[in-house]
Amino acid sequence: MGSAGALGEVGDVRAVDPLIKALGDGEEGVRAGVVTSLGEIGDAKAVEPLIKALEDEDEWVCLGAAEALGMLGDTRATEPLIKTLRTASMRDDVAIALVEIGDSRAVEPLIRLFEDEDVRMDAVEALGRIGDPRAVEPLKLLLLDENDKEVRATATHALEAIEQRSR
Repeated sequence: MGSAGALGEVGDVRAVDPLIKALGDGEEGVRAGVVTSLGEIGDAKAVEPLIKALEDEDEWVCLGAAEALGMLGDTRATEPLIKTLRTASMRDDVAIALVEIGDSRAVEPLIRLFEDEDVRMDAVEALGRIGDPRAVEPLKLLLLDENDKEVRATATHALEAIEQRSR
């Protein structure tokens, strides 16, 4: 384990500033460890640097940043995460982060993603996990999709999840 990982495990907020500085390190393994540690420490000071890390050239750093932002649960990350949802390799992690944040602002942008076949399934799943009733009618429309059996099944599960949360 690298020093960034050790600092995260300790969980000391005094490590946040040095970790943020280490996000500029040229080694992707260091940056990946840093984003994980920042998520584990949980200091809100790390939100903006983690949002910037969503655009890192290394996929593992981006994935770790999305996960860390979900752990932090700060609504400032909602819009940047939604923008990142279109990145195929990050969809699952971003959808999970959005669910963990639980920001209702994610509902409308996720519904708009129904038009994008590459991310539609992840948007449907995220909406089911968020459980906001505003998603019910758009999800019902997906039940009429004769061309995509998987979308219909996922929309059914999402609607069931929203119904259970409303009880």
